[in-house]
This record gives sequence, C-alpha cells and structure tokens, in this order.
Amino acid sequence: MRDAEPEDEILGRAYDARVMRRVWSFTRPHIRLVLVTCALFPAVSLIELAQPYLVKIAIDEHILRRDWAGLGRVALLFLLLLVGLYVLRAVQAYLTQLTGQRVIHDLRAALFEHLQRQDARFYDRSPVGRLMTRLLNDGEAIQELFTSGLVSLLGDVVTLTGVVVIMLGMNWKLALVTFALVPVLVIAAGYFRLRARDSYRVVRTRLARMNAFLQESLQGMSVVQLFAREARERQMFGELSGALRRGQFRSTFYDASLYATVEALGAAAVALLLWYGGGQVVTGALTFGGLVAFLEYTGRFFLPIRDLGAKYTVMQAATVSAERVFGLLDRQPTITSRPESTPAPRPAAPGTPAVEFRDVWFAYEGEQWVLRDCSFRMASGEQVALVGPTGEGKTTIARLLIRAYDVTRGQVLVDGVDVREWDLRTLRRHVGLIPQEVFLFSGTVEDNLRLAGDGAVDRAAVERALAAASADRFVATLPRGLNEELRERGLNLSQGQRQLLAIARAIIYNPRVLALDEATSSIDPESEALVRVGIARLVEGRTSLVIAHRLSTIQRADRILVLHRGLIREAGRHAELLALGGLYSRLYELQFGLERT
Repeated sequence: MRDAEPEDEILGRAYDARVMRRVWSFTRPHIRLVLVTCALFPAVSLIELAQPYLVKIAIDEHILRRDWAGLGRVALLFLLLLVGLYVLRAVQAYLTQLTGQRVIHDLRAALFEHLQRQDARFYDRSPVGRLMTRLLNDGEAIQELFTSGLVSLLGDVVTLTGVVVIMLGMNWKLALVTFALVPVLVIAAGYFRLRARDSYRVVRTRLARMNAFLQESLQGMSVVQLFAREARERQMFGELSGALRRGQFRSTFYDASLYATVEALGAAAVALLLWYGGGQVVTGALTFGGLVAFLEYTGRFFLPIRDLGAKYTVMQAATVSAERVFGLLDRQPTITSRPESTPAPRPAAPGTPAVEFRDVWFAYEGEQWVLRDCSFRMASGEQVALVGPTGEGKTTIARLLIRAYDVTRGQVLVDGVDVREWDLRTLRRHVGLIPQEVFLFSGTVEDNLRLAGDGAVDRAAVERALAAASADRFVATLPRGLNEELRERGLNLSQGQRQLLAIARAIIYNPRVLALDEATSSIDPESEALVRVGIARLVEGRTSLVIAHRLSTIQRADRILVLHRGLIREAGRHAELLALGGLYSRLYELQFGLERT
C-alpha cells in the first residue's frame, strides 16, 4: 500500500493540447469572465508601452529644451496612466482569481462525484492520501494555471508583441542589436524547460507518496504506539520527506538557473545598447530620449522572458496535475447500472427466493478463489445465519449481495433478478448491510441517523428507530442527546454504542433484505445483550443474512449455513447441525470450550 502506484510513475507530455482542451471544457461555462479578462490585456499593454515613449518625449522635447510647463503636463499624463494601470491590473487580478476559483470548484465537484461512483475494488487499490492529493493539491495547481500561468502568459505575449513592433519602428538597427541575444535565450530556456518538466513530475509523484503514507500512519497511530514503532515511522516519513525535498531542490535549481540566465542576457543586451546606441546618439542618428526609451523597452522585453521560468513552472505543474486528474476521471467504474436496468424491478413471482447464490466463483486477485461454486437460497422473510472459520468468504458473500464486487463466474440473484440487472441505487435500497466496523461521520447523532432517510425523516421517526434498536437509553445520557456532536468516525462512542446507532440507522433505512456482518464480535457482554435485542427487532419480518462469529447468537436462526473453503458444506437448524457431528459441531464445541475456560 505504501508503494507508488503505476499511474504515479507514467505521465504524458509536458504540454498536451488534449489535456488543455479538457481544461477548457470546464472553463467554457465561465466564458464571459474569460472574455472580459482578455479584453483588459490590450488596454494594460497599451498603457505599459506608452510609458517609455512618454519618457522619450519628456527628455527630447521638454527636459533638453527646458520646457518645464510641458514637462509638467507629461508628468501628469504619466501619473494618470499609472493610476489607470493599477486599476486595470487590480480588476484583471480579481477576474483571473474569480475564474480560477470557479473552474476549480466545478472540476473538484466533478472529481468528487466521479469518486462516489467508483467501486470497492478501486478503493482497495487507491490509498486515500493519493486521492486527496488529486482532489486538493492537483486542483490547486490547475487553479494556478488561471491566476499565474496561462492568463499571465497571454498578457506577456501581447506586451512582447507591442514592444517588438515599437522598437522596430523607432530604430530597427538598434532593435536587432537587442534581438541578437534571443537565439541564446531560446536555447537556454529550452534546456531548462526540459529539465524542469521531469523534475516536476518527480515532485508530484513523491508528494502523492508522502500524503498516502501520512494519511495511513495517522489513522493507525494507536497501532504504531502499541507496537512502539514511532522511530520506524519517523524514519520512513523522513525518507519520503527527504526525497520530496531533493525533488523540490532540483526543480528550484532549474528555475533559478533560467532566471539567472535571462538576467545575465538582459544585462548583456543593455551593455550592447549603451555601446551601439551611445555611438548613434553622438552621431545624431538617435536622440538621447530615444536611447533611454530603448533601454526601458529592453527591460520590458526581457522581463516577461525572465519570469518565464516561474510561469513555465506553473504551466508544467498544472499540465502534470491535469494529466493526473483527468486520468482519474477517465477511469470508469467497473460496477455500474446497465442502461437497460429498471429503477424498480417487477415484484417477484410467488415462491421466488429472496436471495440466491447460483454456482458463484469469486476471487479478489487472479484465481485465488475465495468462493468456489458456492450455491444457496434464502426464502422471503427467512433468517439465515452464515458461519465458518475466519477468511472463508463470509463478508465477501455480503459484499456480493449489494454488488460491491461482481462475481467472477455464476450469478447472485435478488428476487429472482441478477444483481447486475438491477439499478444500483435501487438494489442498495432493497438490500442493506451493517458492517462489522461501523462508520459514523462527523456531525450530530441525528445527522448520522438521517443518512438513511434522504432527509425526509422527522424527529419522531428517529426516536422510534432508537427505541426499537435499544439505543434510546444511551443517547438520552449524552449531554446534548440527538444533537451530540460525534468526532471523526464516532470515536467518542464505544463500539457497542456505534453498533446500536447502526441498527437504528438500518431500521430507518428499512431494506427488505438485510445482511449483518458479525455485529456482536467486538463488543462487551452488556452491549451485546442490547445489540441482540436491537437485531431481533431489526430482522423481524424481513429476509436477513446474519454473519456470526459467536455461535450462541444465531441458535434461533431459521437456517444455518456452514461455509468452508468457498463452499456451503452444511445447512440446517442449530440442533440438526449439532446432531450431524460435522463442521458446525466442531466449531461449536471449540467455541463452547473456549468460552467455558
């Protein structure tokens, strides 16, 4: 789990037009903002390009001629241009930030919705830390594409074009002196660009690894402390952090090298201008004001090129992040509702089993079979218990029932219809599951119970469910009752209390078929007694599959199935299976003996 996934290592080109088109698909709904922002570029560039020319006029026509009144008018115009430039830049910055925020909001919403559709196998193989990197860090990098990358780059292109045109118009020979260094600049930029591309991919990969490790380590901190692994975890985190630091340093080195190279070439261009332009001033071919203006335009020519390293950094990070985000969006879930599936299947014919496993084979990986030709039926309203040694596939059967996974071979049928023919939402409204490890969200007790009712459950229904689940007493002892705030995963409640809330939630959900996965395996005897009462009320009148670890909890089941090596080896009532003297009898004797000792 702590190793890098293949997709973290394999990324596309530095700039991918296909990726940018997909980014544009999220930008298109905000086209008005984009157009208004783009409309500001010519105005901003015009004001910036007018400033050096005003300096030329001020020197040649007013300062050298001692026209102080005219100089005052030029200075006032210069001041007004500065105020206008600052206002336009502020509006432009606000609009680019607004556009970026709206685009990333839409992209994150689409990504989160896509993650909600992914199947259980996807989450088995995708550490949460890496998914958070996609949703948060990569999303921020794409946002920077608007605020500091592409939009700024477009403005620079407009400004550079204007600078070139003005310089050629003022003195083409002097302009060529400045442009003589451009080939060297292009070669240097290309070299550092290629190096930066690879380094940013490495940085993103190592960041995802560190996030995945951090998320896993913090979640398992109690285990880390129990086994005194703090030093080892610190060492592993230090190695991951160090690798990320080295990758960042390498990236920073290429950025700084490009910046320094452009600065040096800009200084060389100024020196050439002073040498060549000074000679033209002496011969009268160029005015002094013209030379000063040329120096100003040269600075404006090299300034966006100097900042190209930072802009390229943003563009590269955004492109790499977009590759990863869209790669995730392109990963289609393997378990989906078929187009022809109906939201509400027809009522089953009389006598049709409520649940049927027909020759089911299943493996999580390759041909490491968990279930082998497994078959059984459950009649409507029947309570069936499923027992067997650990690792024999009991939980797998419950997962196949709600189609968290698809069978490798065979069929799982609910009301006579293959679960693959059901609409997924309808199937999971029809078949409920209470897992062994109950998950509660941060929020109030009532909010967690209302999860099962799509917001249409009133307070009276919640209270009735709590009473039926025998959870009303402990909820009443909480300082705020139903309004008590639960911490992450409900850790301020005991395991038994969380289990009681899960039963109440299932009562509100009210599925016709219910699977309970070892609901009493991790709780104390007092809580177990309450949970048993709640389960008895919950399963009453509905088809239920009870996966049991403690055999004493399922002795009154209508039928007990014994699972061994992927097959149902025995089936019958408690007394019948004891009399048979087979697997169930040995399990019962072993457990009974352990409980007595």
